[in-house]
This record gives sequence, structure tokens and C-alpha cells, in this order.
Amino acid sequence: MATPSTPLRLSLSTLRVLRQTTAARPFTQAAVRGSLRSSSPQTPTSQPPSLLSHPRINQSSNTSSSHAHRLMHTTPPSPRARRTPLAHNREPVPDRAPPTDFEQMDVLASAPVPTTAVEVSHADGFSLNSGVHIRGGAGALLVAGEAFAWRPWLGGDGGGAGGGRLLNEKGQWEVGEEAFAVLAAVWPRPDLLILGLGPEIRPLSPTTRRAISNLGMRVEVLDTRNAASQYNMLATERGVEDVAAALIPIGWKEGAQ
Repeated sequence: MATPSTPLRLSLSTLRVLRQTTAARPFTQAAVRGSLRSSSPQTPTSQPPSLLSHPRINQSSNTSSSHAHRLMHTTPPSPRARRTPLAHNREPVPDRAPPTDFEQMDVLASAPVPTTAVEVSHADGFSLNSGVHIRGGAGALLVAGEAFAWRPWLGGDGGGAGGGRLLNEKGQWEVGEEAFAVLAAVWPRPDLLILGLGPEIRPLSPTTRRAISNLGMRVEVLDTRNAASQYNMLATERGVEDVAAALIPIGWKEGAQ
């Protein structure tokens, strides 16, 4: 059910204003309401106090805004202001690599040198670290820390080796099984046998390779200079029990013995 509308109550001053304005514009309810708003006294509306109106809070907000503007930069930092890069251990990364100390890289520097290490390879023999000299054109057989004079060219039947020869008809290096009799008597046997075949490398004959394989040993074939260096390094690193060497003098000449 609709409620009855409240009749408008106009004051004398409002009526005078309406009389003056009706001549210029038609009388409408909107015009009456506009005149009422203009004639009625403005009463201040009560608003809750704002936090920003507080002097201290307003001052702090201005300060924080000023600080915020100070922290904003549009230009990139200078190279001096950049942080120094750090390594994985949190230490500064150097501008260039440090010099290499090769003495610190020598892991065998503190290891004792075997007494059977070859100091000098002569044309007719060898000089060992223990002071032993094997001369007179003899080779050297180094096994389990012991040194033996070795003349494999004296054995054999003359068909492939022996009789002052170490090469067979095919140009292969060949000696008889009796040339490795000392290795057969050693137990435990070395894992590797380094063969120094004199001034140059020759292929091993199947017979010689089979004789070494039957002893349960691996073989490495080199010329005598490189074979001596290889033996010195491996004997120092692994021990004389694991590595043996059979060396022919670097002055060896086929058929001259």
C-alpha cells in the first residue's frame, strides 16, 4: 500500500524567488527542489577523523614517500659500484689465472725411487739407481726388485732366435721360452712385462707372445729408451712386484754378438 506524499512547505523567501524565476523558465518540481537546496542553509556533515589528518602520521607518510623516491634509480650502476663476483667457496674471483706450479702436480715426487730404476742406458749396458752397472753388451732383466744380466740371443736353436740373432725370417722379434725362465720361477709373478727391444721397435712373434701369455703376464713392447722410462714410472707408482722389465742395450746390432 503506497504511503501519502508529504506536502511541500514553502517559506516567503522561497515564494519570492519562484515568482522571479517563473517568468524566465517554466515551473517544474526539479526547479523547486533546486531552489530549496540553494536557499536552505548548508549544515556541515560530521565525518569520522581520518588517520592522515594526524600531524605525526602525515609527516611520517611524507617522509616515507620521499624515501621511496630516493631509492628509485633509472640509471645503471657504475662499474665500481657492482659487486665483486665470488667463487663457489665465497672467495673473490681473480682477474687472471694464477701461475701453475708443476712441482705440486708431481704426485710421485715424494715416492721413493726403486733401486732397480734405470739411471743411464748405455750402448753396451745399463746403470741402475742402486749403483749396479750391467755392461759388456748384456741386457737387463728387472724382476721383483732384483737385476739380472740378460743375454737372450745366446739361446735357441738358430731357427728364429739365438746364435747372436733376435729376429726370425719374417723380421719378428723372437726368443725361446728359456729366456723367461727367471720370470717362471718368481711367485707371485708381475702383472706387466715391459720389453725394450733395443734402438727400435719390432713386432713380437706369435711364439714369444704365447710364451709370455702362458706365464699369466701382459706385455708392452717399446724401444729400450722409452721402455726404461716407462718401467721407472710404473715401478715407482705401482711397485716393483707388479712391473718387470726385459731390456736389450740400445747399441744392439743384429748378428754382431
